[in-house]
Parts: sequence; C-alpha cells; structure tokens
Amino acid sequence: MQEPAITEDLIASHGLSPDEYARILEIIGREPTFTELGIFSAMWNEHCSYKSSKKWLRTLPTEGPQVICGPGENAGVVDIGDGQAVVFKMESHNHPSYIEPYQGAATGVGGILRDVFTMGARPIAAMNALSFGEPSHPKTRQLVNGVVEGVGGYGNCFGVPTVGGEVRFHPAYNGNCLVNAFAAGLAPADGIFYSAASGVGMPVVYLGAKTGRDGVGGATMASAEFDDTIEEKRPTVQVGDPFTEKRLMEACLELMQTGAVISIQDMGAAGLTCSAVEMGDKGKLGIRLQLENVPQREVDMTAYEMMLSESQERMLMVLKPEKEAEARAVFEKWDLDFAIVGETIAEDRFLIEHNGVVKADLPLSKLSSTAPEYDRPWVATPAADPLGDVPEVNPIDGLRALLASPNYAGKQWVYEQYDTMVMADTARTPGLGAGIVRVHGSGKALAFTSDVTPRYVKANPTEGGKQAVAEAYRNLTAVGAKPLATTDNLNFGNPEKPEIMGQFVGAIKGIGAACAALDMPIVSGNVSLYNETDGSAILPTPTIGAVGLIANVEEAITGQVREGHVALVLGATAGHLGQSALLAEVFNREEGDAPAVDLEAERAHGDFIRANAALITACTDLADGGLALAAFELAEAASVGVVLESGETPFLFGEDQARYLIACNFDQAEALMAAAAQAGLHLESVGRFGGSEVSLGGTAAPLADLAATFRTSFAEAVA
Repeated sequence: MQEPAITEDLIASHGLSPDEYARILEIIGREPTFTELGIFSAMWNEHCSYKSSKKWLRTLPTEGPQVICGPGENAGVVDIGDGQAVVFKMESHNHPSYIEPYQGAATGVGGILRDVFTMGARPIAAMNALSFGEPSHPKTRQLVNGVVEGVGGYGNCFGVPTVGGEVRFHPAYNGNCLVNAFAAGLAPADGIFYSAASGVGMPVVYLGAKTGRDGVGGATMASAEFDDTIEEKRPTVQVGDPFTEKRLMEACLELMQTGAVISIQDMGAAGLTCSAVEMGDKGKLGIRLQLENVPQREVDMTAYEMMLSESQERMLMVLKPEKEAEARAVFEKWDLDFAIVGETIAEDRFLIEHNGVVKADLPLSKLSSTAPEYDRPWVATPAADPLGDVPEVNPIDGLRALLASPNYAGKQWVYEQYDTMVMADTARTPGLGAGIVRVHGSGKALAFTSDVTPRYVKANPTEGGKQAVAEAYRNLTAVGAKPLATTDNLNFGNPEKPEIMGQFVGAIKGIGAACAALDMPIVSGNVSLYNETDGSAILPTPTIGAVGLIANVEEAITGQVREGHVALVLGATAGHLGQSALLAEVFNREEGDAPAVDLEAERAHGDFIRANAALITACTDLADGGLALAAFELAEAASVGVVLESGETPFLFGEDQARYLIACNFDQAEALMAAAAQAGLHLESVGRFGGSEVSLGGTAAPLADLAATFRTSFAEAVA
C-alpha cells in the first residue's frame, strides 16, 4: 500500500505545529515516514506528553512517608500498613464520551481499571465524576443516559463496586462533557509491578485482545478542540469488552505470581506506540517490534494502524525468556492472545518492522522524555468583583429550589444503575459522603471521595484549587478516615489562551498548597486540556480523588441521625454567599469570590473530628448549599425531621469552608463542646433532629414532601 506524502495539511491533521515538525526533521535528519509521523504525533500530543502542564505539575507535593510510588507510573501506590498498599488513579475520557457516550465512558472505566491491575493490584473500588451541559440542552439527556449506562455496563460486568462520585450540570459543558474515572486496588506493598524495561534481548510480549482499527488517532483527537467536524471523529472512539478485561486481569495477576514479568504496561492512549516507548524510555533501552506478529482482528492492517490503534483490553510486557512456556500457558488457559512481538535492544532506537520492511526507525528517548515542553504565557484570573446584595429568601423555598435542581437532588437514578455491592466488601454505598470499602480479611477499611466546585475555580483558581482538596479531606474525615493521598484529573480549556493557562496555574498553586498543608500528596493523575467547542471553554474543573484509611471499620462514623439528636456545627459561619449554590439556583447569579480556605483550620477541625469520632453518631461536611442542604440530607437519609434555629439566609446557605455538621446525643454533645473549648475551636449547637418536618427558623414543610422533590428531580431532568 502506497504511503501518503507528507504535506502541510497532513502534518496539521496530526496535531503537530510547524515548529514541532521542524524539530522532528532536526532530530532524525530526514523527512519522517507516514508511520513515524503518526508515532511522533501520538507521543507529542498533549494527552500523552503533558507538554503544556509538565512545568507546573512538577511543583505539586508528591512525597510522604506513606508514598511507595508517586506520579510517573500507571497509578500511584500508598502504604496502608500490614504489608499492604492501595493503588489508585483518576483519568479522563472526555472527548470520546461526547462523541460516543456509551463506549467513551465504558472504555474510560476499562482503561483506569487496567492502570490499577497493571501494577499488580486487584481493583476493589471505582468512582466517577461527571459534568454535563444544562439539562435543557438537546444533547444533554442522550449524553447522561449513554455515559451512565456505559460506566455501569463496564464496571458491573467486570465486577468492581462503584462507591462514589459526583454529577453536575452547567451550560459551560454543553459542547464538551467531562467523564473522569477513578479506580483503586489492593496489592502487597512488596509486590508492585512497574513499567521500566530491563535487560537487553528480552522478549517484548503482546497480551490480551486482538488489535483492530478502533481508536486509531484517539489520543491526538483528545488533544484538540471540537468544532463542526465532530461527527467525523466517531471512528477514533474505542470499543470495550468488560468480560475480556476480567479475563485479562485474572491472567495478569496469575502471571505475576510466576516471576515471569520484568515489566508491564497497559496499552491505553496511543496504544502499542505509547506502551512500548514508555517501557523502553524508563529502562533506558531501545525496542524493536515486528508487527506481523501482532494479533489482528482485521485484515490488511498497516503499520500505522497497528501502532496507533487504541483497541481495548491489551497489555505489553517484557518477559523473562526462560518463563515463556509457563507464561504462554496462563494466557492460553484464559483464552487470550500471547504473542512475542519484539525485543529490547541496547541502542536508543524504536525500530518498527512489518513483513521485513522497516516502517519506523527513531531515537526512542526523543519520543518520550525529550518531547516538547512549553512554558505557556498565562495571565492571572482577575479578582472577582464584590458580591452585591443578596435578598433574604424564605428558607424552605430556598431549600426546595436546591432539592429541585439536578445539581443537588438525590443521584439515586445514577448510582442505582451501578453495582455498588459486588465483592461484598462495600461498607457504605453512594449517596451520603465518602464511600467505604473493607480491606478484605482485615479490620481496616478504605474511604474514597471525588470533589471539586468548578464555579469556585473559575472565580478564584487558587482558592478553588485549595477548596477541592479541602473538601476531599473533609469528606474522608467525616467518616472517620485519615486522609492518605490524592490523585488529580485536571480538566481545562485551551492552554494556548493565556487566561485559560492562568486558570490552570492558579489551580495548581492552590492544590499544591492544600495537599502540602493537609499531608495528602498527589501520587497520580491526568491532565485533560482543549476541552472547548467552537472556542467556548468548560468551567475549569480540577477534580480531586482522595483515599483515606479507617484503622478499624467498626469505628467508622457511619451512623444515622435519630429522634432527639443535637445538631452541632464545628467551624465558624460568616455566611459567605459568593459563588454559592443558593445564588446560582435561586437568583441565577454567578457572582462574587470563592470562599476563602483556611488550611490551618481545615487541619485542626479534621484532627478534632477523628480524635472525637467515638462521640459522633453522624457527620457530614458543609459544602454546596451550606447548613440547610447538609442538615436536610442527614435528616432525609434517616427519615427523621430537623429543626434549625436560625432562619437567616447567610447562616443557612452560606458556604464558609472548614465546617462540619455533627449529630449526636445530648451527653456526647456536652463532651464535644468541652473538648472544642479546650482546643480553642468554635463548636455551636444549631438545632436538633426529630419530628416529621424540616423547620428552618420557624418556617416549616413536611420532610416527606421535600424528600419526594429530592428523590425525583434528577430523573425528571434527564431520564
């Protein structure tokens, strides 16, 4: 087959700038072949090379005594004691999910699960953070239904519980939804598998499903804005098969027990190209591939297609040669392909041959560690204008407006489509704060949460970045967990626009400060840029996924409120309404500054909750919707009414940070008050739980009526 001529249009269609193409010519001293152009395009696009974000990512705190492996591997690894580790990561599948919602979301789940079991960990939990356009937009309903079905379809069939997440709606996502997938697994702390190849002449082995043409060019597509050619991009979305992935996981984990694996890497973005280059680069070796040996499910596939295919459920491994027969037997038992497709070589070369013809011969190190790196110009987000007057609202009307919004209504319609109990270790299902999964065979448990408030980040990227981490810290703390570490999924618009790059820089500064102050290092993550359609960017959405440890699951704070419980708020309430849920939902205003985050107060209040967990029956952090929404959610979950003494709008709906709502018996409340006074912390009684009404400052409505709105509004908006 005749390869196309390298033209300016072809170079541009591969997402390479004229400067980058000039750099390629300089590196190889000649015009690249079509396959080489594809390889450079894959390795140098934003999705794989992080060329716009590397400079700033390096500033994040990534180390701590609990960290076994930080960023740079397939997933982060954190020690949880007793010779065990939790392995976790969050990653985006935004562009594919907008083009093909079901498969885009499904393969996002499949890819993040592979990142975890590639490290030798058995997945135990999944989460997802989803952002969609306004519910009235003609495409939103289709996207929500397709994405939720895709997440559930893959995760349920694979057999991992989905224990948490978030769903939001905003017009800024009309042309570009966000699908951020998180997975966590357990592994022996001394049994982690890494991706760096070692040893010369070692066989490079292809594992799993066959290669097709699905997903060719997917990583390049994910590194560009959308425009009116979006429908033409449908072939760049992969097709997933969760049953094959389940077999692949079992085969990989069994193979790892044989001692045959030198290094292993999943084939995700940019497929065979990225996995081979990363293994070679990390091991400071070259790689030679013979593509006729690649298992193919379509006829007459070209070298270009095989190198850039993003077909799912595939792995690449460097194998100890003496273990070949044993390794092959494992994969044949699980009815999966096992093919030696190349070898490691001493020279710094990425040599690709197909039926005896050299299709690519490139210096391997230039593809990965010396990919372009940009210090993009940026301008700081200007300070928000002060918030104008916010009229007092009837408190019940204000609460009802929040409960009727799909942003704050119950998400049962979503999580009831997910299997939350598979593996039988889920100790707390979605719907109220962090998810909890027992560490099987021990008394411990892990807590998981995912958080960000994009309108805060837009108004004030630094405080918004801090707040995302602080809210994750509070959600873990509220169930009695000690926060361990975080993963980030940084979703932004076009970094070539200085104001968008400024949002990114500001958010990174805030995230870094909070992770350092709260001892929650970033151990893995993903950057998703160019989330724009026709020049219109999403809200800056740096999602934070966080993991915490509960030393004794019997001591987790997971009780329900009861008749006669006292309602206490830890942390002072000034009544901050800038960028609040009330302002957005009742007044249709997005104004004012994000709430300030006091990291010292966050830490002190978190330490107080954990130290006094035995006195607390139920606890939740105060975030969107303030005290009114938090109190309603605790009350609704237990079918018990609540009476809050104040009816003032700022007190009920203000979104001041570093606050928790606590429910407990009167005696425990007295003990907590004494402990708080001794620690110099602000703890006040704000009301009590009981009866069958929600009463806010004397204005009341039946709990049952409000609960009906809360439980039906989401499905009515999108189902």
